[in-house]
Amino acid sequence: QVQLAESGGGLVQAGGSLRLSCAASGRTFSNYAMGWFRQAPGKERVIVAAISESGISTYYAVSVKGRFTISRDNAKNTVSLQMNSLNPEDTAVYYCAARPNPMWAMSRNFYNYWGQGTQVTVSS
Repeated sequence: QVQLAESGGGLVQAGGSLRLSCAASGRTFSNYAMGWFRQAPGKERVIVAAISESGISTYYAVSVKGRFTISRDNAKNTVSLQMNSLNPEDTAVYYCAARPNPMWAMSRNFYNYWGQGTQVTVSS
């Protein structure tokens, strides 16, 4: 079992920045690829970014590439999402997820553990 807890969400104006963090506890964090997903009202939960267990390989959705940066610190059991140049379309609940595999996956179906989510609201 892996327990995940997100933090760092909030309300920000368009063009602003936020940094989300996800703290993991339980089994060895470095054995898991990690992902950030988001779910806007009335929409499906979709991947935003993902990172391999080593941190060497990353993935970004087209909509956030160049604006968001995912990183991890295996010594501190944390994964972060730096979000810059936010726009109202980024408004959603953001979830941290863990996959018991060295490599990330795009589909939410391959992630076994999820946090409770943190709300990000971007005002225009």
